[in-house]
Amino acid sequence: MTQTPTTPAPPAGTPAPPATTDHGPGAVVLSAPGVAPELVRHRGRWLHGWNPEASDQWQDVGRTVARRNLGLSVFAEFLGFAVWALWSIVVPQLPAAGFVLTADQMFWLIAVPSLVGAALRIPYTFAVPLFGGRNWTVVSALLLLVPTGALVWAVQRPDLSFGVLLLVAALAGVGGGNFASSMANISFFYPEREKGRALGLNAAGGNLGTAAVQFAVPIVIVGAAGVQLERAGLMFVPLAILAALLAWRFMDNVKDAATDPRTYGSAARRRHTWIISFIYIGTFGSFIGFSGAFPTLLRNEFPDMTLSIAFLGALVGSVARPAGGSLADRLGGARVTVAAFAVMAAGTVSAIFALRSGSFGLFFGSFLVLFLATGAGNGSVYRMIPAVFRHGAGDEADRARRAKVAAGCIGIAGAVGAVGGFLIPRGFAISTTQTGGIEAALWVIVGMYGVMAVTTWVVYGRRGAAFGDAVI
Repeated sequence: MTQTPTTPAPPAGTPAPPATTDHGPGAVVLSAPGVAPELVRHRGRWLHGWNPEASDQWQDVGRTVARRNLGLSVFAEFLGFAVWALWSIVVPQLPAAGFVLTADQMFWLIAVPSLVGAALRIPYTFAVPLFGGRNWTVVSALLLLVPTGALVWAVQRPDLSFGVLLLVAALAGVGGGNFASSMANISFFYPEREKGRALGLNAAGGNLGTAAVQFAVPIVIVGAAGVQLERAGLMFVPLAILAALLAWRFMDNVKDAATDPRTYGSAARRRHTWIISFIYIGTFGSFIGFSGAFPTLLRNEFPDMTLSIAFLGALVGSVARPAGGSLADRLGGARVTVAAFAVMAAGTVSAIFALRSGSFGLFFGSFLVLFLATGAGNGSVYRMIPAVFRHGAGDEADRARRAKVAAGCIGIAGAVGAVGGFLIPRGFAISTTQTGGIEAALWVIVGMYGVMAVTTWVVYGRRGAAFGDAVI
């Protein structure tokens, strides 16, 4: 009689081997055995089971995955901001390329990309959960080839009509939408305790694109044949393709990411959303508006000075953003924002007196102070938003609902704030046309900073406000 061999039973107390699960072809289990929840990457680099709040998963593999996606997201957003700001440094060079434009037309070319970028921010936010963060980063990076290619074509045709030139400039607005999708994507990768720092780094890295393009373009466009503006667009072609390839190869989509459109509806019905959006026009709108107009202001007011120093304004503002957020964590966002508006107003007044005296040093220094305050104000306003919507008693479900409304407010405020990038150049254009200079526009801006500072203090800063002794 033949006996069937049997596997000997394991010794008592030996843990059972982990159960195996067939995840389908091409699936890769990223987390170590026993780590819950299990993290699996499926074909197309879709992550299933992603939960950054689960400490085991975060320590085992989550932090590494998040940092990789953050770094590549910063690079793609950096290029988006650079393309968004491209016309700010191209416009002052157009006369040297044979274009005949009025001051009003030049400010239109600077302003319209900001308006288009502001309009694209909310749809770009929804694109992330719809298509996947990695997939949309690939698409949004490749979309940058459209405005840069159109610029290459347009700047070599001085006889082009202003309407066509304005349409080409408007295409650069796609770069402004990248900020919203990038911020939405990275928010899914980090736990709440680390989200603020990650989003701050992401935002600052993107803002630096404005400074980079204003530094690089004056250098790149100078050739043996004189000013070759087409190089300003060509320089981004390999960079955009590289960003798309890196995102396709190394970034991830989060399967469980979800953005509920109803959060935007809920946020839109809250008065604080619109108060904060108004305040954010003063901080971020000033940053993007002055960044766009600064090279042209330098060329118009001090034609003997080189444009290669214009990038310092955007650089200072970008670097100050995370510092403003950190300062707001200690002192409160409302207090830092009020102080930022006070410094912005002082810097603007100083610039007015610099124009009257013809002092380039005072004018340039005043704007650097102004940019510094806008960057700090950007960071402090973003710190205010969760604090405003978190205020008040409630259970866990209520706190979760408020967090979603705060996220909706961030999306709306980001879009509304970017409108300042349109309003400031148009204000300079109207002032120049009506009065022959920009001083009148600067005085209006000073008045608006005063209104915004008072609004911030009355609603969020003073002890007698609805928030009581809470630090907002």
